[in-house]
Amino acid sequence: MGMRIEGRIRCRPAVGLRLGRTIVCRWLLVLALGAGLASADAVSPASSAEGWRAGVARAVITPQTGVWLAGYGSKRAPDGKLHDLWMKALALEDNAGHRVVLITSDFQGVPKAMSDQVFARIKQKYGIERRQVMFTFSHNHCGPRLGNDLVDYYPVEAAQVALVEAYTARMVTRCVSMVGEALSRLSPATLRIGQGETTFAVNRRNNRESEVPELLARGTPLKGPVDHSVPVMTVTHPDGKLAAVLFGYACHPTTLSFRTWCGDYPGFAQLALEQNHPGAVAMFVNTCGGDQNPLPRRSVELCRRYGQMLATAVEEVLADEERPLRPVTNGLSTAFEYTELPYLEVVSREKLLGLLEDSNAIRARWAARMLRRLQGGQAFAKTYPYPVHAWRLGREMLMIGMGAESVVDYALRFKREFGPGTWVCGYSDDMIAYIPSRRVWEEGGYEGGSYLYEYGRPAFRWSGDIEDQIAASVRRLVKQVRP
Repeated sequence: MGMRIEGRIRCRPAVGLRLGRTIVCRWLLVLALGAGLASADAVSPASSAEGWRAGVARAVITPQTGVWLAGYGSKRAPDGKLHDLWMKALALEDNAGHRVVLITSDFQGVPKAMSDQVFARIKQKYGIERRQVMFTFSHNHCGPRLGNDLVDYYPVEAAQVALVEAYTARMVTRCVSMVGEALSRLSPATLRIGQGETTFAVNRRNNRESEVPELLARGTPLKGPVDHSVPVMTVTHPDGKLAAVLFGYACHPTTLSFRTWCGDYPGFAQLALEQNHPGAVAMFVNTCGGDQNPLPRRSVELCRRYGQMLATAVEEVLADEERPLRPVTNGLSTAFEYTELPYLEVVSREKLLGLLEDSNAIRARWAARMLRRLQGGQAFAKTYPYPVHAWRLGREMLMIGMGAESVVDYALRFKREFGPGTWVCGYSDDMIAYIPSRRVWEEGGYEGGSYLYEYGRPAFRWSGDIEDQIAASVRRLVKQVRP
């Protein structure tokens, strides 16, 4: 296969040099060809929005067995459902044949052991590489357990372990099949993007939950960084009919804490949009809500309200004639890497022995499991492989994918750095742990403190420089897709 040039070479001549622009650009092109520049995935040279193909598929993932609900560190057997849970796939192809697949889901957290199987089978069956697939999860706490995600959160019961293993295996198969359906449905489409806003997310680190209703009633500004933007991308058929709408928001789906299957506020938002646009598929991504909560909360009425607020924000973008959605020019470029995030200190055998009778049941179960690993001859790694994506869609859209529960600082930082059209998606590929910024790490607390054990990591804290390391990874990848 020959080398490909990624992107187009653009000249911005100084005043007085405009006449030489064509010659300079041609010489730059010759130099690039001579250098044999290669890329992870080339950008099509199209200058218009024509040439896109898109395919959409979805699958119900509501458990039919007694798999417990995930999150909240307790045994929560299901007692019914408000609505079905879903997994959805959007496949895109540019006019040069480059493809990506975005998977969204109502899962609380997809563990690496599961997503790795999905990526491997997708590559084997459809030839789609790791860098071309992003597996996101909303972090819904009214969704099911999966694999070894948060394994020490729950009491050890052999029957439940078997149910979770069987359910996870079914979800791997179902996900791969769904991606195949999306790819088989690729057909001409137009992509457009815009941005709205809604305001129910609250920085939970800087505002006491019990005080938020009164503060809101008084009109007192809440504290702490938030990201109230609602990025929107539409996929339309040649006849103008909406095929899919992808949208995001930075907030925990933790409005509800009961034992009923439900997609929380993202689930209600997707239902509302699909009811308003029959035949269209609505897809949600959590855009870095690790330190954001929907407040006040704990009622179905509030959950429906937040879902409607989010759906309304999307509808306003779709209907805004003053700021119409911008077409996305043709062309795809993708890059991916793991960056090794270091732990501050790997836990010792002596420390683990002292925690076996800890009053915190999660910590005691974690200590016992870690000791079994040591006794089995396993050494603890000093780092964890953190997944980072960069996808460029045309000249208008840059999608950054980050693993686990990244706090809002990351979205705010990368949008400032890379400009309009930048989406920063947390909760991608692997539910690792909280990913604090340097600010949050220095402040400590739940998202930035010594709680990695809850996620099964062999340490209590990340090293304090992980934001710098993640930022360096993102910049490397963006440089590859945005030369």
